[in-house]
Formats: sequence, C-alpha cells, structure tokens
Amino acid sequence: MIMDQLFSHVVYWTWWIIGILLVILEISAPGTFFLWMGISAGIVGVILYIVPELAWELQLTIFSVLSVATVLISRKYLQKNEENQSTLSQRGKRYIGMTVVVEDSIENGIGKVRIEDTLWRAAGQDASKGNKVRITGIDGATFQVERVSTE
Repeated sequence: MIMDQLFSHVVYWTWWIIGILLVILEISAPGTFFLWMGISAGIVGVILYIVPELAWELQLTIFSVLSVATVLISRKYLQKNEENQSTLSQRGKRYIGMTVVVEDSIENGIGKVRIEDTLWRAAGQDASKGNKVRITGIDGATFQVERVSTE
C-alpha cells in the first residue's frame, strides 16, 4: 500500500530527472556505471510516456533489467577495447622491439642506451659502449634489453 502511494506520483519526467541526476553523478564519480543507469532511467521514462498506465513494479523491473544489461554489455565492450588502448602516455612501450646502440656500457646488468635524443636506463646482459641491443620490455623508466648478435 505504501509503495502504491509513493509510486502513484511517478510519471515519465520523474524517470528523466532520475536519469539526468545519475548522469550528473557519473560526471562527479567517473567509471561508466551511473551513465548506463541514467540511460536506463531515460528509457523507462520513454516507455512510461508511451504507456502511462504501466505498473510501478514493471517500471522498476524494466529499470533494473536495463541497468544490469547495459552495465554488463558496456564492461564487456570496454574490456575488449582495453587491448587497443593508446600508448600515448606510455612513451617507452612504442620502442619495444627496436634495436638501439649502447651509450654507457651495460655493466653488472645496468647501463644506458640512446633513443632518438634521450638517454634511457637499460637493464640486461653486459654490453660495451657502441654495441647494439634490442629492447624487449620496459619496467618503469628502465628498458629491458638483450644483445643483438653481430654475425
């Protein structure tokens, strides 16, 4: 009875306001979670606009199902695209596989290599200045390198 009285005043624009509030909440707490719930609330508002006599139980069910479905679908899509992320803020990753020249001898596993106009710390097998090494990975700002055979 109490829920019937509470939801008797819910109309389509109520769901639209809830949707807008959820999208605003998403802006202050990013993570694409509230965004999809806000869109779901907007869709329930559209459905309620088309079918104004829709029971509140069905409204909440539609909102719940849409929210869960859109969040799960978005997470699956976003995880799929994580592999295609830009290396813009990870400058060193673009150098993996490149062959470079040792600038400061790699002794006891540590030395420096020159890449373009910058000296980078390198870790790997000992190598003399002038030897060529291949970048195999990066750990922080230190490249992992291996000697290139000069046969």
